[in-house]
Amino acid sequence: MTGLLADSVCKEHITGTHHPERPERFDSALNAVKDLDLARIEPRVANEDEIALCHPREYIRLVEREVMTGFHELSTGDTVICPRSLDAALRATGGILNAVDAVAGRKMQNAFCIVRPPGHHATPTRGMGFCVFNSIAIAARYAQQKHGIGRVLIADWDVHHGNGTQDIFYQDGTVFFFSTHQHPWYPGTGPPDEIGEGKGTGMTMNCPFPAGSGRKEILGAFQERLLTAAEKLKPELALISAGFDSRVDDPLGNFLLTDADFVDLTRVMLEIADKHAQGRLVSVLEGGYSLTGLASGVRAHVQALQ
Repeated sequence: MTGLLADSVCKEHITGTHHPERPERFDSALNAVKDLDLARIEPRVANEDEIALCHPREYIRLVEREVMTGFHELSTGDTVICPRSLDAALRATGGILNAVDAVAGRKMQNAFCIVRPPGHHATPTRGMGFCVFNSIAIAARYAQQKHGIGRVLIADWDVHHGNGTQDIFYQDGTVFFFSTHQHPWYPGTGPPDEIGEGKGTGMTMNCPFPAGSGRKEILGAFQERLLTAAEKLKPELALISAGFDSRVDDPLGNFLLTDADFVDLTRVMLEIADKHAQGRLVSVLEGGYSLTGLASGVRAHVQALQ
């Protein structure tokens, strides 16, 4: 069965009037799938040792201090915070780790996590792009540490490049990061020649596309490049940074993906998980800023997971 994580504490991360990453996103995503037959995943708080799998404790202290002091925005970048932002970020990450436990422990085949704030822009020492902690990167490290999983694949179809995830694993030989994203666009990273360094050489694959790209380019990259890479990697766990701002008419992106395209992207990921990872797949919500588009894309994605 497909699992669903949806922790309402994530709504308490208040970003202010007219901010695109707003609490209503949580309700839109959840309402889109509430009638589906999904197994609920219990939420929890991630502890400091778990966050420290990808972020130094000095950065964790900075986030704690700036949230408690009442900063409106993290000093590291463009991430709005409020008094409950740390709680929301810790609950988002902890819930995702519970999803990893459920999937790795064979209690569920796969899972989708409705969380906010998102995470894929957070580097080890910098919150940016609406992100505080890089929850999907922490999930990969947690799976390796707790469940003995060796090779992990992270695929990111958000319209924005997951620069934080790339940074965390850029010199790592065990986590493969694959990204399709609009370029040039925020945050300006992710050209095709960024492929990793040292032990991580060849473990980063970037597929930047211009505004107006859609099914042909993005699904084509997943079908042609990612499937080939997965054959070599043979991942033991597949993770998705599922950003629905790559959907047509999103206010923060200029890609043209449709709900049918998200179904087919999901099927590619299921094919990889089924062939190499005993079906183990966890999908994590990243972007998606049209409430109607987000709901529609999430529903198509989760129905494809079932």
